[in-house]
Amino acid sequence: MRAVLVVNPRATATTLRTRDVLAAALSSDLRVDTFETKGRGHAIELGVQAVETGADLVVALGGDGTVNEIVNGILSEGVRPGLPDLAVVPGGSTNVFARALGMPSSAVEATGQILEALREGRSRRIGLGKADDRWFTFCAGLGIDAAAVERVESKRAKGKRSTHTLYVRSTVNRFFLATSRRRPPLRLSAPSMLEPREVYAALVCNTDPWTYFGEYPVRPCPDASFDLGLDALALSRLSLPTTLRVASRFFAKDPHPHSKHAVLLHDQPEMLIEAIDGELPFQVDGDALGRRGKIHLTSVPGALRVIC
Repeated sequence: MRAVLVVNPRATATTLRTRDVLAAALSSDLRVDTFETKGRGHAIELGVQAVETGADLVVALGGDGTVNEIVNGILSEGVRPGLPDLAVVPGGSTNVFARALGMPSSAVEATGQILEALREGRSRRIGLGKADDRWFTFCAGLGIDAAAVERVESKRAKGKRSTHTLYVRSTVNRFFLATSRRRPPLRLSAPSMLEPREVYAALVCNTDPWTYFGEYPVRPCPDASFDLGLDALALSRLSLPTTLRVASRFFAKDPHPHSKHAVLLHDQPEMLIEAIDGELPFQVDGDALGRRGKIHLTSVPGALRVIC
């Protein structure tokens, strides 16, 4: 079996030693070609290259952004037979996708689990989401969540380290300083809705949890699953009491929101989120991708086979 190992050397928890240990371990069972990403978008190219050269497996060592790019490379021409499987070794700061698959947080233990799964022929086919032309594994958004991601990335570009505290500060900053409360900035529609709703925020999930705060899962859409369609939590009011009431449920034993201002969508084949006025920040899997006036989100069942 031929495997391609894609390493993001700039990922938060990735080191050269981790790369070398991982490559050596994989080489005991596989023929491995190792590539390091050189910048944004390079992992997409490496995913395309893996398909073109007939690789059986692509192993990602990096964070969620690296995984997202590899997925977009593998699926650049859509879902079709003969595509390589994907395995993920967590190497970022949060590693939502890897953790949602049940992978250990330790790179060594995750590698061991991947090798064990390969020897036993164990794999899983999962559904993914598409936001227009961009595949996503666990979340997508337009508006306040994407604005927070955008702010984090601008801080990282200036040398700040990616931490959970930085994300919290950025979200609070966008909530208080960059969000109008005069009128909802978004319009949300989906097959299960009788009519579109104007909302202040909409968190779209392809699995549960949406993200993590350290070891704690953040669960706005607790029923989301790789085996179902898309879920979303939207807020039709953004006052501080309403937001705190809904957000506090994300960490509760029963995380389902209990508020008349919370709109919860479950197992949707598609959704449309539109900016009511102009364009807003857009993100997939925690990566800021510029600004858009609307995004059409679709669920693609069984899009990718993963080794986990």
